[in-house]
Order: sequence, then C-alpha cells, then structure tokens
Amino acid sequence: MSKKKKIVLAYSGGLDTSVLLSWIKDKHQAEMIAFCADIGQEDELKGLKQKALKTGASKLYIDDLQAEFARDFIFPMMQAGAIYEGQYYLGTSIARPLIAKRMVEIARKEGATAIAHGATGKGNDQVRFELTCAALAPDLEIIAPWRDESFRSDFPGRAEMIAYCAKNKIPVEASAKKPYSSDRNLLHISYEAGILEDPWMDAFAPANKAMFKLSVAPEDAPNKAEYVELEFRQGDCIAVNGKKLSPLEVMRTLNKIGGRHGVGRVDMVENRFVGMKSRGVYETPGGTILHFAHRQIESLTMDREVMHLRDSLVPRYATLVYNGFWYAPERLALQALITESQRNVTGTVRVKLYKGGVYVAGRKSPRSLYNPHIATMEADPTKAYNQNDATGFIRLNGLRLRVNSKVNGVQNLSKTVR
Repeated sequence: MSKKKKIVLAYSGGLDTSVLLSWIKDKHQAEMIAFCADIGQEDELKGLKQKALKTGASKLYIDDLQAEFARDFIFPMMQAGAIYEGQYYLGTSIARPLIAKRMVEIARKEGATAIAHGATGKGNDQVRFELTCAALAPDLEIIAPWRDESFRSDFPGRAEMIAYCAKNKIPVEASAKKPYSSDRNLLHISYEAGILEDPWMDAFAPANKAMFKLSVAPEDAPNKAEYVELEFRQGDCIAVNGKKLSPLEVMRTLNKIGGRHGVGRVDMVENRFVGMKSRGVYETPGGTILHFAHRQIESLTMDREVMHLRDSLVPRYATLVYNGFWYAPERLALQALITESQRNVTGTVRVKLYKGGVYVAGRKSPRSLYNPHIATMEADPTKAYNQNDATGFIRLNGLRLRVNSKVNGVQNLSKTVR
C-alpha cells in the first residue's frame, strides 16, 4: 500500500487559503500540513488552529519568526540601503524567503514531498516562494493552484469560493465584495487590488483613513515634533533613545513612534517581475526611520568611494530582493561586500519626526571621517589641505575636456552652445 502524500501549505486562515487547503487535499488525496509564519501580523493569528483543523489539515504549525525576520532579513537589507524603484521598502518581498525557508524545514521534518502556496499567477510572490525552494530544496514539488486551469475554472471569483466554503462547512468570514487586500508583517502593511486598482484614486483622502493600521494621517499627527536617537554599531541599530534593544525590539519601538507621527506612507505604481505594472499602498513607519537614520550615520563614517560603490549596487540589490533571489549567489556576494562596508558605521543619529516627515537633527560618531578643521572656510590649523593644490587637480581633470574640444569643436558638445 502506497504511503499517503504529504503537502505543506502556506496558510493564513483567510478565504483563499481555506479553499486551497480543502481543494488540494481532495485533488491530491493528500495529508495537508498547514503552516503560518508569525512575522508580526498580531491579532490576525487568533483562532487559526481550530479553523485549520476544521478545514481539513492534520496539523498546523504557527511559528514565531519575528526575531529571525528582524535580525537575519530586515537588518541586512537595511545595511544595504535597499529601496525598490526609489519608494518601496520591500516589506512583503523580504518576508517571502523566510516563510518559504521554514516551509522547507517543516517539509523535511514531516516527510512531505511537496509544498503549496496561494500566490496568483500574476504576482511576484509565486516567484519568491518558488525561487527560494529552488535554492533550498530543488527536489520538492511545488503546487500552485492559481496556475492550474481547473482551479481557476472552479473559482472564477470570490462568490464561488464563499459558496464552496458554505457547501463544505469551511469556517471563514468573508463577503462577496472586498474593497482591497492587505498583507501585514513586522516591517510594513501593504494594500492593493480592489478600489486601489485605479491609480487616480486618492488613498490618503480623509474618506480612506480607516484603511491604515500602523500610522495616523500626517495631518492628524501631533502638532509638536518628537526627537528620537538611534545608536548604530557596524551598521545595525542597537539602541533607541539610549535603551539597548534587539533588532525585533528596535522594529517594534520605531513602528510605534513613527506611526503616531504619520511616518512611512507610500503610494506607488511599481513594475512587477512578471511584467505588468501594479499599484501598491504601503505603511512602513519603523523601516522609514531606520533607513533614513542609517544613511545619516553612513554619511559621517563611510569612505566616499566605498559609499559610491555600495550606492551603485543598491538598485541591483533591491531588485534581487523584489524578484525573489534572496538565496541566489549574487545576493550573497553583494551582502558580503555590504557587511564589509559597514565595518565603521558606528555612532548616534538624532532625528526629528513631524507630520509624516523625518528630518536629521544631529549625528556623531567615534569613527567620524568629518574633520571640521579641514572642512572649515577659515584657516586650517592642521594644514592637511593646501588650496593651491586644487589648481593642478582641476587642470588634470580638465585635460581630456580640453583635448576633446580642440579635436571635435565646442559646437558639438551641446545644443545650447552657439
């Protein structure tokens, strides 16, 4: 007698994954092991175990991965200064490789031969989950029902899903119409789809205040600014307002502080890896403060050429994270360079938070490369810089420009030159 197939499913307890659990179980005649990663959803995890077992799972894992998420994923990415397309702090993107890694670990522990996810065939998450599995467990089968034509035929919309749950007595709370979807973790909350699919729709209008969970509207933030000090050691924030904190505690603290000042709201149209543009709205209060403060301490302590080299790699690094290549060799190689670049990024930054804005209010470091005696417009007592040397410096840098103009003519350099 053949052994029953085991499948590990990424499970949230919502309408989609509840349907998926039951549907996959029936189609594959398999034992379903549900897994939910606790990465900062908070009250969204209540009642999951009972719901999963009633839906047909033999077991539910709810693993608290928040400390690992902050320490091994968020903080290394913050050291890289990564922002996708100049706006997105990669909150959803950076969570997926952690979730998929844990799914692989559970599959090994339970003797499962497949993992399943509820990412759609149009999104980025399917790629992130499956590229992680390709790197960590290439032997595991991937089950992605949204790319199965029979599944899409059975469930062309939410109404059919709700009817399926009613018929099969699957406990879900859902309505046939939902104005948007959201995804929450320790770094952010994202909102997309539904009413947000119209890029002209103003997500920050007063009528939409109830949508946001982590932050107040900037206009409703306190009328008095708040000052916050962040202490860094080798590129990682180790204390807030003089209190030593773990990476997890740093994120929780900054989320709370930033949220009450309306910090970290973003509304953007981004380029998905699969080729289409999509509109997303994000709240990233703690991450916004941390990213800004980290850049400020770097400005004081990081060598110019190291900074410029690292900055040239930020778009590449951010794209790797966004596209799901966290475990790719090129991301690991970039991380090694970034870790080296952070060797002297140590010191304290003071920021001012006011009405959604983050402003620098001071920075200091025992590793500061800023020398006021050299930078001063007054006479330099150290005599480290001789202004006469600038003449030769400029002349040598201008040599190729002078040669080019003599050979090709000034008139060819710019349309504005007559």
